[in-house]
Amino acid sequence: MLEFLKIRTRSLSEAAAAKRAVRKAARGKAVRGTTAVTFAARLDLEHVWRRYGEAYALQDVTLEVPASTVLCLLGPSGCGKTTLLRIAAGVERPSSGRVLVDAEEVAGPNRFVSPEKRGVGLMFQDFALFPHLSILDNVAFGLRSLTKSQGRAEALHALERVGLAQYAKEYPHILSGGEQQRVALARAIAPRPGVILMDEPFSGLDSQLREAMREDTLAIVREARATCIVVTHDAEEAMRMGDRVALMQKGRIVQTGTAPELYRAPSTLFAARVFSDLNEMRSTVRGGRAETPLGTFPAKGLAEGTDAIVCVRQSGVRLLKPGKGTPGRILDTRFLGDVGLVEVAVQGLDDPVLARVREADVPEKGAEVGVAVDEGAILIFEAGNGDEGPSP
Repeated sequence: MLEFLKIRTRSLSEAAAAKRAVRKAARGKAVRGTTAVTFAARLDLEHVWRRYGEAYALQDVTLEVPASTVLCLLGPSGCGKTTLLRIAAGVERPSSGRVLVDAEEVAGPNRFVSPEKRGVGLMFQDFALFPHLSILDNVAFGLRSLTKSQGRAEALHALERVGLAQYAKEYPHILSGGEQQRVALARAIAPRPGVILMDEPFSGLDSQLREAMREDTLAIVREARATCIVVTHDAEEAMRMGDRVALMQKGRIVQTGTAPELYRAPSTLFAARVFSDLNEMRSTVRGGRAETPLGTFPAKGLAEGTDAIVCVRQSGVRLLKPGKGTPGRILDTRFLGDVGLVEVAVQGLDDPVLARVREADVPEKGAEVGVAVDEGAILIFEAGNGDEGPSP
């Protein structure tokens, strides 16, 4: 297996060595190097609004991303995630509000710094590779402050880190989707930006490749120690990648925190639905408790007579032997691999209760069962709390 030269300085002699490495790499097998360390920058967005005509894509967004933090920006399509990323990168201007990098204003009422001067790397969803440029030239494209030979040397080092130096002289069309994603990542890290912004970088990959690329990308970002924002609509991806998660809905930040904080204590029904598959039941608070056909549960913080929605995570529903718990009957089962999704009819509920159980424990259709609920799997919200999103 070929060992590649590690290019760490920008001398002309090393640039010549890089050219030799390109020629050798074309005949060899990929060997990954190490990522050059960057000076991570803090990113702040203060009361950012973005208006298109009469419609608002962003409404009073304030977000703090400490240096060397990986923050996942999570939310459904059309909620404003990509717009926020483009404003942070300098591709778009905010209608009002400020963007700061290391406490220096780069976008605001009286100042706008162009994208190439912000020290920010942007990785697009479609990778945006130039088909007429070689892979090495694609990576070197943003290194305008260096000489051509120095830029190519730095680009080769970035390609080496993602394991694609052997394709330096080739063109993007010969690469698979995962390899193109790695080239786009190499281009983003080559200038050693203080902040890296990624717009749904894994959405076009199949599930197995997505998982591998996600782990590899995260390792490279950690190695570079860069501040990073990753846009995603996949809650599991956000929880796996992010030091912190910022949940968006209809142009606003709904909740920010660590993955366990958002999962265990969602602030709204919308947030709860994002992080869990739920059974939802209407109720009214009486004596500090909410009564349902599955039991009566404490409704902390809700006033007497409040219309409430009691949510039970599917993973928190337990199926028991007949005669125990709440009586139920199995309507249907669905095979999901390691677990089975079971539909249970319960008297007093119009919709069946859905339970996720081990595949080995899935009962037969039509079987009589008892239904119980783990209290730790229960969330109770005031009806309408965050269901339609915050008002402007």
